Amino acid sequence: MWWWGNSVKFDPDQDIEDLAEKVILVTGGNNGLGKETVLRLAKHNPKCIYLGTRSLERGEAALIDIKTEAPDSNIKLLQIDMASFASIEAAVAVVKADFERLDILINNAGISNLPPDVTKDGYELQFGTNHIGHALLTKLLLPRMLKTAESAPTGAVRIVNISSDGHYHATAKGIDFDDFNTGNNWTRYARSKLANILHAKALAKRYPSIISVAISPGTVQTSIFEKMNSPVLNVLIALFGWTSLVTIPEGCKNQLWAATAPGVEPGIYYWPVGIKSSGSKFAGDEALEEKLWEWTEAELVKHGY
Repeated sequence: MWWWGNSVKFDPDQDIEDLAEKVILVTGGNNGLGKETVLRLAKHNPKCIYLGTRSLERGEAALIDIKTEAPDSNIKLLQIDMASFASIEAAVAVVKADFERLDILINNAGISNLPPDVTKDGYELQFGTNHIGHALLTKLLLPRMLKTAESAPTGAVRIVNISSDGHYHATAKGIDFDDFNTGNNWTRYARSKLANILHAKALAKRYPSIISVAISPGTVQTSIFEKMNSPVLNVLIALFGWTSLVTIPEGCKNQLWAATAPGVEPGIYYWPVGIKSSGSKFAGDEALEEKLWEWTEAELVKHGY
């Protein structure tokens, strides 16, 4: 139960309906929330789930684990590095060659609080991976999803961006388009998670036949904390984490609900589970939302997309 309101009662095993004929893509599916998402969806008979993974070796290990609980599921490994436009383009080509439809896209992969670095295409690493990479993936898959929505039941086609309440730590302008390296590692992460929310809102306005939302999973016991370059934060989590951290199966519920349940509204940022949130003041800034959309589109056009 989330402490900021009355969460929706949602049991993935019982409440996710039959997913027959649905094609689903989950980025970052080799561990943590992504792996759990693939497992829970796989139990409901989808036509295919793409398990997005940067490392095929780790993806294969995850697939073996998932198959022990969902042996008859059709899960395909999809090698994709969200910090590489070339890798994303290659992965999209695989999906398009396999199927004429895509019903659910869960933009789950993410990195947090890492030392300063850049993506293969020259963008600040956290913003480039968490936002720009997923924005490109979404853009390249949108034609296929819009086509799917033409014949699917209303509201069945979904895009779910995994954000975080870490976005509240975005400072100054929310997003400084002139310098993405401003601030420390944590504020750079916050900026990328704010972008996930604004991106979902912008998608919802432009493509009403698709339900696009952003969600917070809560504070979840995942390996992302082990990779943080923040000794102070790690000590605080070690000392007080038991008061707020939830398990991966519990943390996964909000994105599963957003991807499959009735009653999900487009353009909303949801707390666990299914609680509408306004997010930070920047998350509700429509001018910033529009600027992010225009900036992102212009950057992708520069790279030929």
